[in-house]
Amino acid sequence: MTSRSRRTVHLTGVLFVAPSLLIVVLLLFYPVVSSVVYSFTNRHLLRPAVEFVGIDNFVAVLQSEQFWNAFRVSLLWTVASIAGQLLVGFVAAIALNRIRHLTGLFRTLLIIPWAFPAIVIAFGWRWILNDVYGFLPNLLTRLGLTAQNVSFLSNPDVVMLTVLAINIWFGAPLFMVNILAALKTVPKEQFEAATVDGANGWQRFAFITLPHVKKVVGLLVILRSIWVFNNFELLFLLTGGGPAGLTETLPIFAYRTGWGLQQLGVASAITVLLLLFLLLLGALAFRLLDRWDKKDA
Repeated sequence: MTSRSRRTVHLTGVLFVAPSLLIVVLLLFYPVVSSVVYSFTNRHLLRPAVEFVGIDNFVAVLQSEQFWNAFRVSLLWTVASIAGQLLVGFVAAIALNRIRHLTGLFRTLLIIPWAFPAIVIAFGWRWILNDVYGFLPNLLTRLGLTAQNVSFLSNPDVVMLTVLAINIWFGAPLFMVNILAALKTVPKEQFEAATVDGANGWQRFAFITLPHVKKVVGLLVILRSIWVFNNFELLFLLTGGGPAGLTETLPIFAYRTGWGLQQLGVASAITVLLLLFLLLLGALAFRLLDRWDKKDA
């Protein structure tokens, strides 16, 4: 192949890749760079003048009690959601792995929550939990379990438990499917040998099942933790961050600051701090996975 032909092939490849690269730049790099730039300015949606303010936005955010409340809510929301999704998904995967009949039907039924968009899930549950015409509050009242209809999405005593239950129900199928796929790779001969040697069910799980699926579980926990911590639409559509900020996470706080108060510079500082925290969390988590790989090797 001549040098001219090579240049032609190279140019053709660049032209094919260029649209995808352009989309990535527009949808990923530009928002990130613009947020970082705006975080050092007093950018306001109603004022055309923009001035450089240094780290004043970061100082103001870190001194805000609302920021730390949103951070605590984000941590609770993420840790409790991931723990619940992992537990439910793991149990469902083990159960499906042992079922011998109608496995396809059960898999389809259990994965239904994950198949719907967050907006459908949110509005569906808002209808079910509505304290006036909702199915569940009226059912509990008619059964005599509650004296009156409970406002699940506005009662401070139960709102966090309610949204956590919805998020666990919504995200557990992802854990189930991936853990089930990992369970299918475990050699049956190891279980048979362990049974012959007198190992009980817990020992087979701890020394055979868990080592084979822990990498998959670890990767799922990392990716889902980042996603849930950074998630906006489900919680915002369910409660809007209320009541009284009890379900206001950092993404919702940033949205209210940027689009509610029009303070785009301060909102950008919040998102930059969120990005730095998630990068640190991801780096530590992947370092732990790397240690697992080296230990197993």
